[in-house]
Amino acid sequence: MTPELDVADVRRDFPILTRKIGGFPLTYLDSANTSLKPRQVVAAMSAHDLGHSANVARAMHTIGAEATAAYEAARATIARFVHAAAPEEIVFTSNATESLNLAAHVMTAGLTENDEIVVSVAEHHSNLVPWQMACQRTGARLRWFDVTDDGRIDLDKARAEGLINERTKVVAITAQSNVTGAVTPLPAIAAWAHEFGAVVVADGAQYVTQHAPDVRKLGVDMLAFTGHKLCGPTGVGVLWGRLALLETLPPFLGGGEMIEVVRMDGSTYARPPYRFEAGTPPITQAIGLAAAIDYLDDWGMDAIEAHERTITAYALERLDAVPRLRILGPTDTADRGGAISFTLADVHPHDVAQVLDSRGVAVRGGHHCARPLHERFGVQASVRVSSYLYTTTQEIDRLVDGLRTALCFFGVPLFEMD
Repeated sequence: MTPELDVADVRRDFPILTRKIGGFPLTYLDSANTSLKPRQVVAAMSAHDLGHSANVARAMHTIGAEATAAYEAARATIARFVHAAAPEEIVFTSNATESLNLAAHVMTAGLTENDEIVVSVAEHHSNLVPWQMACQRTGARLRWFDVTDDGRIDLDKARAEGLINERTKVVAITAQSNVTGAVTPLPAIAAWAHEFGAVVVADGAQYVTQHAPDVRKLGVDMLAFTGHKLCGPTGVGVLWGRLALLETLPPFLGGGEMIEVVRMDGSTYARPPYRFEAGTPPITQAIGLAAAIDYLDDWGMDAIEAHERTITAYALERLDAVPRLRILGPTDTADRGGAISFTLADVHPHDVAQVLDSRGVAVRGGHHCARPLHERFGVQASVRVSSYLYTTTQEIDRLVDGLRTALCFFGVPLFEMD
């Protein structure tokens, strides 16, 4: 039986939740954008910087060795988190966007106009634009999965169209939409892609925050995610890749520490993951991310996922009762995460977000770096609410009260007239 999360206990680790905005208690519902950081993560980073601050893999002194050991320990923690075969499969980057750009750059250099890359209409721009750029460089063709009307990857339509075929070299797809919260059937897509020898890259930025990630079960070849959505710091991302694949790929950036031997007439490169970590890496941030993962593991990813499901179900039920509100994506909790995007009458999402902010409720308004998906739904933008392990049902109630206030403020009737 999954243990129940003690949310009151969790919230004590997040001092920012004691703040008031405009006289109202802070209700933070923007965790899909950036999650809050517990005091344990801040303490771990501070302890490192104050006691062990040195560069890694190059300083021949005690604190340099300590910094290197802490950095590599962080790599090992993240490897365990995703069930990697070895720590060498973990590459540190600055964020998920860099991880995906790295993948798009190193895996597509040899493509031609006879090759194809497959993405989906549900992608965050970070997993779309780099592949568009790769196609522009190489002449390869970009194709994509559509979504159903409720925002799920339309696998049936893709199979009928033969979307993945012998020309497919890369399938790059989100593991969980940052707009609809819909979880992608990655194992099925990966198996299909592998039938044709294609490499599968997953954007896991949303998925890994709410589900215990296991790359063995997902079946993908690369998985990208970021620290700041995992209760960790900004400035650090991760690219997990199968070691056998990483060993075949060229570097992304050139410079210090990604080299083996440098001569004026050419250079050789270090083994993975160091081949992909040019220059001084995000040392303190990696240590902070490892502390965040330890923190989440202490509460239990299964318990966090169960809490997310409970809060999401409650939010979907409460939002369904708000007049003139349209949810984009699944309206039940099956195979979805906690991000819920919606439109409210004809009120611009930015205006809705401002009214909510005046009442202490922090949400996101816009296209959430997923403009093609919004076009697929026939809207320009949406309001997005996203919960996490510290979210309470009382905060969802404040959100709904704020939405009703917004409707009144903009003159939208709360009841239909006969």
